[in-house]
Amino acid sequence: MQIHQHPLYVKICHWVNALAILLMVTSGWRIYNASPIFEFKFPKMLTIGGWLGGALQWHFAAMWLLAINGLIYLLVNIISGRMWSKFLPIRPKQLLADFRDALMLKLDHSNLQNYNAVQKSAYLSAMLFIIVTVLSGLAIWKSVQFPLLRELMGGYDNARIVHFFAMSLIVAFVFVHVVMVTLVPETLVAMIGSFKRNKTAGAKS
Repeated sequence: MQIHQHPLYVKICHWVNALAILLMVTSGWRIYNASPIFEFKFPKMLTIGGWLGGALQWHFAAMWLLAINGLIYLLVNIISGRMWSKFLPIRPKQLLADFRDALMLKLDHSNLQNYNAVQKSAYLSAMLFIIVTVLSGLAIWKSVQFPLLRELMGGYDNARIVHFFAMSLIVAFVFVHVVMVTLVPETLVAMIGSFKRNKTAGAKS
């Protein structure tokens, strides 16, 4: 019998992160609607805050939640060595093979303790997207206080574009992540409690 269970801090950080991203994205869409970058606006029913000031309050509150939770997750992962044991290395040949299997819904999920190369790449990319989103958000929010960060983003207006596309990549990651969870629901069980499976049993998606 194999027991698949994530460390408690991983579960807490995962769900806090999910809440923070939901609040940041929906309030961010309301902020975007007040001064759109492109020729479209997000449906009001998908936003929170009610008005620009309310959306900004939600966005800043969720920002601290996301930043502090993310720092805790990264620090504990780095100090414990989990960052290297769970997410690295990523070998190009294995990544291509796993990506091909993923497209054919043949990825092996019999051992939820170990991430395949596609999962490793996706999770590391999501961490990078969040870091870029936070930094570009700082360049927008505190443009005067962080001139170097603003210039690294290509100026205030470009920082808004970077922020928008980094947010879009996070939303795309969440969408794919939710689809994969529906295909392999054991991963959701393991992220809530623990999942037990006979060693002879397997799961593919």
